[in-house]
Amino acid sequence: MLVAVVGPSGAGKDTLMGIARAELDHDPRFRFVQRAITRPAGAGGEAHRAMNLAAFEAERDAGCFALWWNVHGLFYGIPRDIEADLADRRVVVANLSRGSLAEAAQRYPLRVLNITAPTALLAARLVARGRESAEDVAARIMREARLPGGLDVTEVVNDTTPEDGAARVVGVLRQAATDAERR
Repeated sequence: MLVAVVGPSGAGKDTLMGIARAELDHDPRFRFVQRAITRPAGAGGEAHRAMNLAAFEAERDAGCFALWWNVHGLFYGIPRDIEADLADRRVVVANLSRGSLAEAAQRYPLRVLNITAPTALLAARLVARGRESAEDVAARIMREARLPGGLDVTEVVNDTTPEDGAARVVGVLRQAATDAERR
């Protein structure tokens, strides 16, 4: 099954997923997907396959992406080769946009892992990153993005240590692997 990782900026998705990836790296039931993104490799955030727009569009048009979307002026893509992993009943873990979830659910067996944190903690983390002004942080926090209805959603609240949050994420992923094996 495809486990789509979503959540607001500042929730700690990249941190928790990095710890979970390290813990599950030896387990062949899992694949953690690296996204293609039209931003430079050194731009910060998650490790990704950096692409310019022309290269991204060429791969998109050639059908190289299982899913792709455009958010905040950047293009994101998940490689089509995840379909072989899904056919082998592996759990494919990928950061997705909330806007791509409905399409993902139509095409693949999907579980959504919504990583969140309390509003005050989200704001503090965003301010600490130093990428946005205080006004931009406040606007980002006020923007409430809803998940489409009818999805299989598990929420992990990342409000303690990264190790505690990652342990909850690993538990969700192991349960997904058990559920995928039963299908």
